[in-house]
Parts: sequence; structure tokens; C-alpha cells
Amino acid sequence: MKSKELIEKAYAIAKEEYAAIGVDTDAVLKKIDKLAISLHCWQTDDVGGFETPDAELGGGGIQTTGNYPGKAGTIEEMRADLDKVMSLLPGKQRLNLHAIYGDFGGEFVDRDQIEVKHFQSWIDWAKERKMGLDFNATCFSHPKADDGFTLSSKNEENRKFWVEHVKRCRAISAEMGKQLGTPCVHNTWIPDGTKDIPVDRNGYRVILKKSLDEAFADEYPKEYMKDAVESKVFGIGVESMTVGSHDFYLGYAIKNNKLICLDSGHFHPTEVVGDKISSCLQFVDELLLHVTRPIRWDSDHVVTLNEDVQLIASEIVRNDFLSRVNVGLDFFDASINRIGAYVIGTRAAQKAFLIAMLEPTKSLVELEEAGKNFERLATLEELKTMPFNAVWDYYCAKEGVPAGMDYIADIQAYEKEVLSKR
Repeated sequence: MKSKELIEKAYAIAKEEYAAIGVDTDAVLKKIDKLAISLHCWQTDDVGGFETPDAELGGGGIQTTGNYPGKAGTIEEMRADLDKVMSLLPGKQRLNLHAIYGDFGGEFVDRDQIEVKHFQSWIDWAKERKMGLDFNATCFSHPKADDGFTLSSKNEENRKFWVEHVKRCRAISAEMGKQLGTPCVHNTWIPDGTKDIPVDRNGYRVILKKSLDEAFADEYPKEYMKDAVESKVFGIGVESMTVGSHDFYLGYAIKNNKLICLDSGHFHPTEVVGDKISSCLQFVDELLLHVTRPIRWDSDHVVTLNEDVQLIASEIVRNDFLSRVNVGLDFFDASINRIGAYVIGTRAAQKAFLIAMLEPTKSLVELEEAGKNFERLATLEELKTMPFNAVWDYYCAKEGVPAGMDYIADIQAYEKEVLSKR
């Protein structure tokens, strides 16, 4: 366990080193404290939800792997797990809920019938913790999604069902934002597409546009809720055509002033999500990020501190986009301790932002504009071995959470005392 004295000594040295390149570490710690990361509730239970007992996934290409013991099976267990996670994280967090995680009291409530009352206990829970909520319509794992189509369905009965679901989710989101005093970001993602090559691509997209227009018809104050739309390259069972492609949703977001959601795993393997941020923000007011770690493709591995995540954080910080980008996580790993997955992933994202904030951006831009590309590259390389971890440990200690590897023992104890008994 790292002692307070050791952490403070290391920070004092790091502070001097960063001051030498024009970076005020105390100011950086104040800045990073304003960053709020939205934790995805579905890591606790492998995207099962509480809609039906022993919920199993289906209809929509959502899949998790592994069967590590300790999965949350009730709302109470999920909330206890989330409290444990947040006790090990510095800074501020939000919670991102899917519609299938309502407090339904043991009764089945179909998705076109959900109301605010089914999420009031979540609102109260968040209010007690002085945190915001984000929300998602759940357009998968339902019999009306088994044919691969929801909002773009040519079955009018099914299409109307999903439109009503999204409308109700938006109303719930607005009430969440109103009661909690912070805007709720409502994200719409659908799994719609075809396994083999379709003929009528346009027809499905015409229907999707119509459905979105209907679902978004009711307007809510932006201080209560914000709409986001999320694309995907393809999904399991819909490999040949995804109706809600990036081109479709980017156009829709620009035309209708919606947030475009950039999920790190929803693009071709050679695409760089960090590079899309400044492009999209030329044309939309805000972005939603789903930060994940794709391996091969959208495998939703636990986020680690890698170059892709670092570029995302750096692009946001370098361009002063923090107020225009809503940062959320999206991964679900059932092969390891789920609490540990949360803590590793969230800390990795926070570290990426801290590193970005410790960069002397103004000096680097000056080198770039002067054509001093050797000096720019050399500086970027030297920054990689600057003592950012000493600043991170000090930040954790200042926030009253474990520094360094100390959180590992906390999670092991929670597993022994709580998770292993489920």
C-alpha cells in the first residue's frame, strides 16, 4: 500500500518536472475534477436487465462471453456493485441505464408501456449520490426484434411498437434530467440489418428516417434531455447491411441537430475514432462517446490505456471540447470480475484525460506551425515518460480512493464477502 508521504513526495517532484515545461499540475487536477464519465449499468449483469426473470439475450446481435461468478441478479445487487465501483474511482461519475433495467416490481411491462414510475427509484438513487443519469431505448432482446428489424421494420405493427418505445424512453429521459438538474443523454441504437445482400437498402432507410422523425417529434428542453443516435458497421447476423450506418446517422444528426454517438468499436478496424471528433464537431453541437476497446472488431473488451483511447482524450482536451463531448463507457466482459472490469476501464479512461491535460499543447502547436516537426515529435515522445502516474496517485489520494494497485485488494475482498455468495 502506498503511503501518503510517498505519494506526496512523488507528486512534489512531478509538479516541478511539469512546471519546467509550462504545465501547472494543480490547475490540471481542478480541470480533471470536472470530467464526468457515464458508467454503463450493463457491465454488472452481462446486459440481462430486469424485464423478465433470468433474462437471456436474443433478437439483435448483443452478445457477452464468459460466466465468471458474481453477476448481479437484482436491482439491489446491481446498485451495491455500482456503489462499490464508485468508491474506488476518483472524480465524478454518471450512470447510463438501458430501458430493460427498470424497477418493474416483478411484473412484466412491455416496452411500449414503460413509464417514469418504473425508473423513479433509479432517479432517487442517483439524487442521493448527487449524480446524473443517461438513458437508452432497448431495441434488442425482444420477440419484436427477432426478424432483425425494429425502427426500420416493414411490419407496421412492429415499427409502431418500437417508435412508441423510443418516445416513452425520451419522456423518461427528460424527467430524469428535470429531477436531477443535469441533462440526460438519451441514445438510440438499433440492430437493424440483413445477413445477406439486400435489394431494397433504400426502403429500409426511408422507414428508419420516418420512424426517427415520429419518435423525436416531441421536443424537450435541452437542460432536461439530449438526443443521440448511434451507428454501427454491422452486427452478428446482419453482416451484409446495417440500416443505421454512420453515413445515415451523421446526416440525420446534422440535419436535425442531434448528438452523433461515436462508439470506438462500431467502425472498420482501420478507422480512428479520435480523428472523427473534430470533424463531427464542425457540424453538430455535441457528441456522445462510447469508449470501448475493440479487438478485431466490436468485441467490447475492457478499456485499457492504449493509443486509441489516448487520441480520443487528447483531441477533446487539445481543442477544449470537454463541454461539447459526453463521455460514456461501453464494454461488457463476463470472463473476469465485473467490478474489476469497471474499475480498470474507468481508471484507464480517466488516466488518458489526465495525460492529455498534462500536455503543453500551446508549445506543441507553436512547434507545429513553425514547421519544427522534429522538435514536435521529440517532445511528444518525451512526454510519454513524464511522471504522470505520480500526479494520478496524488489525485486518487486527494479524492480518498485507493492509489496505484491498492484497489485490487479491495475488489478481492468484495468478491470474497459479497460476489462469491450469490
